Amino acid sequence: MRKETSTNALNEKMISDSCGMAYTLGVLGGRWKPAILCRLMHGTMRYGELKKSIEGISERMLVAQLRELESDGIIRRQVFPEVPPRVEYEMTELGLSMQSVIASMSDWGNMHRSLSQKRVGDEAAV
Repeated sequence: MRKETSTNALNEKMISDSCGMAYTLGVLGGRWKPAILCRLMHGTMRYGELKKSIEGISERMLVAQLRELESDGIIRRQVFPEVPPRVEYEMTELGLSMQSVIASMSDWGNMHRSLSQKRVGDEAAV
């Protein structure tokens, strides 16, 4: 964790406070949040299902990212009082309101990846 009074933290806060896109990317950004959100857009999932579906994520990182998304009001965590305990995650209304944003970002990323791969292939052929 960096200090909240560091120049970097203050600059990030200033940009996030003045730019909606920067704020959105702060909420959605990171290595694992898009993968988590992509899966939860398709419906409620148990913790174990999420963990198995995201190859390479550590338990510690999954818990941290889920907590951040929950504190931002994007997902909801529901604990069922059973033995063993069952925990499910789902998108909130606020989270679901981002569906078009997430879909657009995914579409753009797939298009750009395809163009980038084509350019690399064209350069290799030269």
